[in-house]
Amino acid sequence: MTAEHHSAAAATGHGASAPSGPAGVVDPWQLVRHGTDPAGFAQDESLFALANGTLGVRGNLEEADSPSQATLLSGVWERTPIEYHERFPGFASHTDTRLPVADATHIRLRLGDTPVRLEQGEWLQFERALDLRHGCYRRRLRWRSPQGATLEIEAERLVSLAAPGLLAIRYRVRSLDYHGPITLESSITTGREATGQGDDPRIGARLAGGLSNWAAHADESKAWVGQQTTHSGIRLVCAQRHQAEAGLALHGIDQTTDGVTQTYVGMLAPGQSVGLDKLVAYTFSAPFANDTTAALLAQADATLAEATALGYPALLERQAQVLAGFWAQADLAIDGDPATEQALRLNLFHLFQSSSRDGHAGTAAKGLTGEGYEGHCFWDAEVFMLPVLATLAPERARAMLAWRHRTLERARAHARELNHPHGALYAWRTIGGDECSAYFPGGSAQYHINAAVAWAIRLYVDASGDQAFLLECGAEMIFETARIWPQIGHFNPRRGGAFCIHEVTGPDEYSALVDNNHYTNRMAQRHLRDAAATADWMALSHPADYAALAARIGLGANEPARWRAAAQAMHLPVDAELGIFPQDDGFLDKPRLPAALASTPDHRPLLLRMHPLGIYRHQVCKQADALLALMLAGEQVEVAAKRRNFDYYEAVTVHDSTLSASTFAVLAAEVGYAGKAHRYFLDTLRVDLDDLHGNAAHGLHMAAMAGSWLALTWGYGGLRVHDGLPGLAPRLPAAWRSYRFGLRWRDAHLRVEVDGDGVRYTLTAGEALTFLHDGTPQRLHAGQSLQLPCAGFPAPPKAVVFDLDGVLADTAVLHRAAWQQLADEIGVPLDEIAAARMKGVDRRGSLDILLESAPRPYSEAEKQALAARKNACYVDLIGRLGPQDLLPGARAAVESVRRAGLRTALASASRNAPQLLDRLGIATLFDYVVDAGRIARSKPDPEIFLAAAQGLGLRPRECLGVEDAAAGIAALHAAGMAAVGIGRAQELDQADVLLPDIAAFDISRFIT
Repeated sequence: MTAEHHSAAAATGHGASAPSGPAGVVDPWQLVRHGTDPAGFAQDESLFALANGTLGVRGNLEEADSPSQATLLSGVWERTPIEYHERFPGFASHTDTRLPVADATHIRLRLGDTPVRLEQGEWLQFERALDLRHGCYRRRLRWRSPQGATLEIEAERLVSLAAPGLLAIRYRVRSLDYHGPITLESSITTGREATGQGDDPRIGARLAGGLSNWAAHADESKAWVGQQTTHSGIRLVCAQRHQAEAGLALHGIDQTTDGVTQTYVGMLAPGQSVGLDKLVAYTFSAPFANDTTAALLAQADATLAEATALGYPALLERQAQVLAGFWAQADLAIDGDPATEQALRLNLFHLFQSSSRDGHAGTAAKGLTGEGYEGHCFWDAEVFMLPVLATLAPERARAMLAWRHRTLERARAHARELNHPHGALYAWRTIGGDECSAYFPGGSAQYHINAAVAWAIRLYVDASGDQAFLLECGAEMIFETARIWPQIGHFNPRRGGAFCIHEVTGPDEYSALVDNNHYTNRMAQRHLRDAAATADWMALSHPADYAALAARIGLGANEPARWRAAAQAMHLPVDAELGIFPQDDGFLDKPRLPAALASTPDHRPLLLRMHPLGIYRHQVCKQADALLALMLAGEQVEVAAKRRNFDYYEAVTVHDSTLSASTFAVLAAEVGYAGKAHRYFLDTLRVDLDDLHGNAAHGLHMAAMAGSWLALTWGYGGLRVHDGLPGLAPRLPAAWRSYRFGLRWRDAHLRVEVDGDGVRYTLTAGEALTFLHDGTPQRLHAGQSLQLPCAGFPAPPKAVVFDLDGVLADTAVLHRAAWQQLADEIGVPLDEIAAARMKGVDRRGSLDILLESAPRPYSEAEKQALAARKNACYVDLIGRLGPQDLLPGARAAVESVRRAGLRTALASASRNAPQLLDRLGIATLFDYVVDAGRIARSKPDPEIFLAAAQGLGLRPRECLGVEDAAAGIAALHAAGMAAVGIGRAQELDQADVLLPDIAAFDISRFIT
């Protein structure tokens, strides 16, 4: 149950990215599309949207109508009561919805008295482009009217990254063969309603109230409209001015119930053009504020006056300067894959432009690119978006956390709603700080949001060194949110005093109200430890500040000690059978979701096809909580354990969340799955470019876009934070010749360049930086570079070496029976512990284990005789074997290796291996066989596997071994081979890959 994988090359027709240079060449700095099918325009409006953290404008065509076009302001939202048939205490009382506001993008055309309606004419040539270097949206249309007039329309726009509420449009119309009057009607329209939700809760809203016009005015110099919300008490002003080229003059002014229009007229002849620069300013009040009309208009006038003085070219240059600083920090280059570099730049651009700048608003799941999720902010802002900004644009990360601090009082109120007498609980989905989800099992129960905020604060402070923020805001948030964990968890005497957390929902919303959700517990552990450490730091370094804060929030003197104790005792069990972290206490007891329910032809997510209870009763993940926990807080977990968790949860994850692919990409890279890492990387990279989830039309997925950068830097780059220091472990994917990215850490900037020769680190800014490379400290000074080797992904194996007993056939029971017969004959006890020790050990070594409990010593001659008696019994037993005695899937596993073009070998501790292979009917499937008769030392000595590799003519690292015994796993590792374990984690916890049986063996996972 993995996501369908797509590639850029699969895109055809409308929406396909097109080269912007010579044929077949993709420009990494521009997204260019040529499609003319209106069915795909809504997705393009999202992709070509412009924003600045306050204002967002979707990428429409100025002269055309579009039902999905919208202009959004981060601080303009409406409050709607939530109606319940049965309401219980603490249920969310209302939801807040971001509203589309007055739209000032429209410039209508007339040729003579005839309105230009693009859908009625012929589109001769159409191109639109998003310029990532300059931060503007350009498009060009060559169009022929039904009357035969041919025009070329060029438009360019920007949403200023330097002025919060400014939109600027440069609009030009050129005649190719038309002669006559032309009219440009530049308007502000207010008739747009919020998109209705329908049957998909991710899209649109059920809204009470909305925006209404409270004023409008137009004259020769300016036009404006004022709007206000019905319930949330927000007012806004949208005002416009124009700079017209010669030959275009103001002709008329119009006010209607839906807005205002300023009309310009001129004459066109073939080869001539007319042009208009349109400047638009937005201002708005805080909710329930008393901002006067005069104050809002004054702000808009000031913005327009500055923009008019600068003019469009200067505004564009200023835009490029802002972005130049950001791109210098990203320092991105990918040699050999310009389409991937383009997609990464696009994703970074949208994340940067949609992120909050002033701390007055959060960064919504869809940014400011659409109405999806009603404009709500979720925990993914801290977990996916903030880590990118913390190392590229730390001032944006600070603003995100400042918004959380502004809403801390609402988080305290939310905690009281859920019966917590002290502390703060951040809402699952919100705009102003209040919980906006009516479904508490999947909403308010997601207590992990507190840990996400605390984790993000620590990451930001580590990366930026901004201890002032920690003192002023961060510590208060960390402490108040940490106080919730002791209220929902306890030291459970039934689990040996482990700290258990009950009735919560993790990020995987396909399991709800569970005990000991692994993600929640692991992140709570990190949160509690950091809260205690922060308290210690403040008490020691800033005692007055600590005392004042503790007094203000009523923090008890012994609370930090309780936090530390809870963290130390946190319940993080490992399933003894599988060697994985159970997602929660009951997850592994449930049946897996039937394959027929897991997917549909239209790829609709389960949440739109099944009742929640039907989902909750199955072992199925929207996204894998345990893997996300290992990505964020798994530094102390061994890679082999991460690989086991990856293998298990990949099989039960349907990836209905756009957040899922990046987590799998990062973990796949870390555990060495090169092919999977690349496929999941492409999924998170192109989730909106290729509309992989079918809802890019409603806005872009900011966290998935951020996830593509994490897949690059955390996945391929191996970036993690260890005790406040950045650590890297770069790897080069096979698809690229080289790649480069930048990392801002404190006052330094580190360039990381990876190619076939290793990794080159260069300190491009700052005095010095200490970091880790593959766990080893390194230090660079200004301008210095350092070349180091990097591990790279393991090469695909060229051969597979199989053990026999317990892997391909259950001959171990025959050995056990033969040894038991001998033990009974000589009167020596043989218990299960001793029998388990014999597993994988040769005949003489097994005899020594048996005789440890003998009542008398045996001579060497006696031992040889005993070994011969045991073997005679064993040979008699194997004479009864046949192909039917192969373990299920054994023959298919070996045959699949040969079909894949790999060689095969058998390495068995049995001296009867050739006879066994003949009896089982698989002797011809092996290129080389090594048994105990060819070696001097038994497992765990690597001799048998080294001999197998030599017999195949390969180096040991080119071979993959399959074993069912701990001694065999140890021998494989000693030989330098990767080890696949067949059996239980209790016995094979050192295996690189663990499978329950040979039927689960899939060679494709190791060669793709």
